[in-house]
Amino acid sequence: MTETPQDLPNADELLLSLRRKQGSWVEWGHTCQTLQKAGYTPQAIFEASGFEPIQQNQIIVAAQVYDTMLKVGVSDAVKNHFGQRASDILYELRVLKQEERAAAAELVFAKNLDTDEVHEVVRSLKEFSRLSKIPENFTAHPGDIVAFYAWKTAKEKSDFQERSRYIARGLKFAHTETARKTIEALLTDFTVTPKRPAPRLPLYRVDSDEQLPRILPVAGKLPLKVADLHAVPMLEETGIFAIVQFSGIGAVMTVPGWQVIRSAEDPVAILGQSDRLPVPLEGDAEEVIIVIDRAQRDWDADSYFAIAEGEQLELQWFEEAPTVSLLGRVILVMRPKKVLDEAYTTELWQLDE
Repeated sequence: MTETPQDLPNADELLLSLRRKQGSWVEWGHTCQTLQKAGYTPQAIFEASGFEPIQQNQIIVAAQVYDTMLKVGVSDAVKNHFGQRASDILYELRVLKQEERAAAAELVFAKNLDTDEVHEVVRSLKEFSRLSKIPENFTAHPGDIVAFYAWKTAKEKSDFQERSRYIARGLKFAHTETARKTIEALLTDFTVTPKRPAPRLPLYRVDSDEQLPRILPVAGKLPLKVADLHAVPMLEETGIFAIVQFSGIGAVMTVPGWQVIRSAEDPVAILGQSDRLPVPLEGDAEEVIIVIDRAQRDWDADSYFAIAEGEQLELQWFEEAPTVSLLGRVILVMRPKKVLDEAYTTELWQLDE
């Protein structure tokens, strides 16, 4: 604990209520949050109540989702249902906006969806929110949104069973008659609309130590807040990319002076993992550098862009012009130099052989 229990006079009572599991899961979430704010660590709460840290996090976040859902307004049936169970379902809705959470909860309750299905609903709602306009024959109702993506995917499938599965999914979720008729039309129209493949990431690997570098400010490591990207520029080289620390706010690093780097007007470097990119890279996961040119904010379909997802920074490809503001274009993803045996190459006497 970072603070004394005296700062929370009823701490013992709260811990006892958790240990006895008194009240609903929503109350447990509120209690865990109160204790943590008072200075109790998740581990201390676990030892006193039996609620594991990961469970504390889930019910705290889910309770916040529940509260915002009630603030927006939901039916009594939905309120009562989620007030007694399904904290794992509400936890999945945490990435949605408040209005979307309420609408999604209504849909989840009406369709009796499991966690995997809820995950797909959330993904559809997030993608839909970035469209520049509502697709023809569909509406912004969450059921129609899920149905739209099922219809879109079905059109891209040439395999009859796969196509039929997505048509059935679309009909299950379609909320309006126009959406239903649009999906039913695929039962007699077997035209396949090929899916446009996502563009390849601008991938480079450092192959030579003699390539001229360019010093870039480092915004931080993903996950990253948008404010950190806006706020970027200590002297010791660290890590495989020779990042230089300096006294002051921020850090800088050197990047080979490829043409794409030299041409950038306002490049900023971000650390990330190769398996967490919009299109995960093949091979073992490794640290990579993502360079974003903040001066390039005009959309094109062959590039990835940095956008704001709430307060967090996210990298995204848009098949069509988005409505969200673009914070910069991804101009380079750089892997570290391959070294087969780093210890071997540093022992010069072995090279003499």
